[in-house]
Amino acid sequence: MTRAVRIGIVGLGFGAEFIPIYQAHPGAELVAVCQRSAAQLERVADHFGVHARYTSFEEMLEDPDIDAVHINTPIGFHADQAVAALDAGKHVACTVPMAVSLEDCARVVGAQQRSGKHYMMMETAVYTREFFYAQELVSSGKLGRIQFLRGAHMQEMAGWPDYWRELPPMHYATHAIAPLLALAEAEAESVRCIGSGMVRRDDGSGGPPFAVQSALFALRDSDLAMEVTRSLYDVAREYVESFDVYGSLMSYEWQQLEREAPVVFRGEEGERVSIPDYADRLPDEIRAFTTRGVYDTAENQHLSFTQGSGHGGSHPHLAHEFVSAILEDRAPFPDAFTAANWTAAGIAAHHSAVSDLEVAVPNFRGVLHV
Repeated sequence: MTRAVRIGIVGLGFGAEFIPIYQAHPGAELVAVCQRSAAQLERVADHFGVHARYTSFEEMLEDPDIDAVHINTPIGFHADQAVAALDAGKHVACTVPMAVSLEDCARVVGAQQRSGKHYMMMETAVYTREFFYAQELVSSGKLGRIQFLRGAHMQEMAGWPDYWRELPPMHYATHAIAPLLALAEAEAESVRCIGSGMVRRDDGSGGPPFAVQSALFALRDSDLAMEVTRSLYDVAREYVESFDVYGSLMSYEWQQLEREAPVVFRGEEGERVSIPDYADRLPDEIRAFTTRGVYDTAENQHLSFTQGSGHGGSHPHLAHEFVSAILEDRAPFPDAFTAANWTAAGIAAHHSAVSDLEVAVPNFRGVLHV
């Protein structure tokens, strides 16, 4: 493909954060937006000057002018919409997680294999400036041999849509799992997870089965293990999506407070480090989006953007990787196989917590899932 990739975005809450990035990207053209709410659709489309507008995802997929769709809908829709888009001959970018069941992870992998189109899970945690810094420590050899990894995603979800209320914490754990597996260049093989505490509702309604879930993973074809903790409600903690990586020569630890800087240890001596922005990895036209949101007023920005401090400048990097993978006809990072493992790791962890057993994480590679 030599012309610009023509993209349609579905879901205009968090999805709106990507509209002007694609509009400014030299290899992309934002041609359509889709939102079930007509009022929200018109408001956002008018704001950004997008002409093609759909309230039906199915109708959007019939548009021959669209090469790729970027899905930003509630998590229960991700698998069905990704499969439908791939079967319709569209490339797919999808916000996390890929799915909420192991079976649906397999369905998405199968659709990607059948279609030959590219699928990318838009995992912010592996495109943040903090991740790039740690990745450089590993790839340069400064860290030495990785010995252990630890991640956490602790977030108060009060005020979010109601469908979050019953979600097991580990079903939305890719922000904590992904950077660990990416740094280790490995996949999760098995998991032993425990649940802790409970979520109380003043009105007596239900909630997630645990306040916190904490898991220990073994990695496939590796001597490494990693630990992941996830919470959604009723845990007193500043929002954090963190990762720590411990090496034989150097270790990197996330800061306790957002206003602080990460710590690097050389032996027993630690020091806080300044993280560069890495905008120079991007085309000039979209570099500014690493340090600001897409709206001109903070009150318009999606809650995930403001709570997550802009997701570490990851949004333009994600868009650039998706567009570049299509133009270069190569697998994006993360591709369908990697996304399935990162997502399935959390789902398997919840199964382990409920069953009180070690649970295997499916290996999706090399198998045609239909």
